[in-house]
Amino acid sequence: MASPRLLSQVQLLEGPGLPPRRTDVLLEHGRLAAEGEAARARAADLGLRPLEASGWWLAPPLVDPHSVLEDPHTGRAETLDSLARSAVAAGYGWVALLPQARRWRDAPEALQLAAPADSGLALRLWGSLSVGGDGQELAPQAEQLAAGAVGLAEGPQLPPLALLERSLALGEMEGAPVLLAPRDRALSQQGLVREGVEALRAGWPMDPPLSETLPLQGLLALAAQHPQRQLRLMNLSTAAAVDLLAALPAAGRPAASVSWWHLLADSGSLDPIAEGWRVEPPLGAPADRAALIDALAGGVLSAVAVHHAPLDPEEQLLPLDQRKPGVAGHRFVLPALWQELVLGRGWSPERLWEALCWGPARFLALEEPRLATGGSAWILFDPQQPWQASSDPEAPLAANQPLGDRQLKGQVLATGLRASLWRGPT
Repeated sequence: MASPRLLSQVQLLEGPGLPPRRTDVLLEHGRLAAEGEAARARAADLGLRPLEASGWWLAPPLVDPHSVLEDPHTGRAETLDSLARSAVAAGYGWVALLPQARRWRDAPEALQLAAPADSGLALRLWGSLSVGGDGQELAPQAEQLAAGAVGLAEGPQLPPLALLERSLALGEMEGAPVLLAPRDRALSQQGLVREGVEALRAGWPMDPPLSETLPLQGLLALAAQHPQRQLRLMNLSTAAAVDLLAALPAAGRPAASVSWWHLLADSGSLDPIAEGWRVEPPLGAPADRAALIDALAGGVLSAVAVHHAPLDPEEQLLPLDQRKPGVAGHRFVLPALWQELVLGRGWSPERLWEALCWGPARFLALEEPRLATGGSAWILFDPQQPWQASSDPEAPLAANQPLGDRQLKGQVLATGLRASLWRGPT
């Protein structure tokens, strides 16, 4: 956005707990230069005509609390350059990467990874709780945190509780977040979707809720035993797990994330040949999805994660039961959830930003993003803007994008994180 622009009566979401308001805003050199009368006066000096922006939203960038990037420099599925470009264009200002990688990020020297200087992305890295993520030996936790790790995490299933107990008792993480997935693959029965009538009718191999609820019970017991530790639960996926979490007092309840895809798809709504079946944890029944949405609305779940897990084209051609699990695509999250939650279920935009921005920031123990005059941390979103995913020049490299062939509605028009981006009218 090289040229300054005056947005007329744009709707502002300034920060958590603040109601939206309308005003005129001047964007100049990628910064929120002025608003109100000051913006109009400066625009007059520049000879600008106002852009009708009453249907647009100006808000802080979004935060992704956990995603996967296995080969940041030479990956065929995704590189750090392609991820940063696509995520920023999608409205994400912060992305936190899990330690899962071809060379597991479990030591200080493995955490020397930074986003491209001109990308606008603030990259955060989770350190590893165990060496190699294999749950056998504790990694040098204090050293990783001193090297800048945002917290400690493991892989997509729960490590042995004895190792977790030892780690929490030693307390090298002090008050840093510890991110764990309540999942036991040994209990999954190699299922691809959760148990339910829809999965039974379709003939899918089924994964019982016990593979999530049993390890979750162990984690909740550890959380109660070590209340000074900041446990985080990764990617809850079942109504039964939500019930366990909701039964706890809010003050003693660990923060929990949910994947964006589990809020949009379930075993009753997804076409049998569609992309998006192979995820971990697996998709649930419609009742699971409804419970996750209600829990997010009620604050039982704290954050929506993109959990971007890219595959290259060859991996994507493998049969479902041989393919690595995961879906990709930061660019789908805001428009798809606006359609599903704001338009479909009556959520306010503030509630959606709580789930996509402020809640994830607290999940990472970061300061909640806010709009500030003179700042470049903003995105401009038009909920009505149509766009075709297959022709998007900002698309990531990943082959496993579940909405990659769709016509979508709702797009980030501009962001101060990358001042050259402008998709709105001229």
